[in-house]
Amino acid sequence: MVVKSELKLIKNLQQKKYRNEHGLFVVEGKKTVEELLESDFRLYKLFLTKKNIDFVNVENVAIISEKELRQMSSLKNPNGVLGVFYKRDSPGMVSDDWVVMLDGVQDPGNMGTIIRLCDWFGIKTLVCSLNTVDCYNPKVLQATMGSIARVAVIYTDLETYLVSNELPVYGTFMDGNNVYKNRLPEKGVLVMGNEGNGISERVQNFCTGTLSIPQFNKNTAESLNVATATAILLSEIRRG
Repeated sequence: MVVKSELKLIKNLQQKKYRNEHGLFVVEGKKTVEELLESDFRLYKLFLTKKNIDFVNVENVAIISEKELRQMSSLKNPNGVLGVFYKRDSPGMVSDDWVVMLDGVQDPGNMGTIIRLCDWFGIKTLVCSLNTVDCYNPKVLQATMGSIARVAVIYTDLETYLVSNELPVYGTFMDGNNVYKNRLPEKGVLVMGNEGNGISERVQNFCTGTLSIPQFNKNTAESLNVATATAILLSEIRRG
């Protein structure tokens, strides 16, 4: 049985201000919860319905009813497993590989997909502007499919970060240099901009190079989704 204070806490954690206040976040679904349990994220409490009682053998587990799960879940169709975890401490910066930087990305689906792409392509660090969507947003976590466990997400003032950065910085622009004709270095910073406005002017000033994905059909889409563009660019970066 869930006490009222626990139910209130979990529902409040759907909002960023309460996640920041308590240092906690909510994850739903067997795969994502399992990934986090096997990572360096610390479990606060795990909530399971009776049919999922054998899901894992850990401490701090509460068995709850389907009704209680629906009350605390953000999903239309909860799947019986909900975990509350402590947020990570801010990790250190990586300087021996490529880093992906997000400047004002707002869509949770894009953010989650980009975290998953970083995991796939072995990018260990994702640096985000302070106005980028929260990586602990429930919709972001759903889209990561557990990849949040293996990618360090850092929120910082991008200008402050870039002032001390020694890696080459590649901004992505519609009129940038063709990525298929560029010889890319072994390490650098790939900057992806806001879905509607692109890279902010203050960050553009730090870009030492530009990249674009050529459009082969001039009568088609106006632009690529930021997550799709990230996938193409990371593929080219890893291809060398």
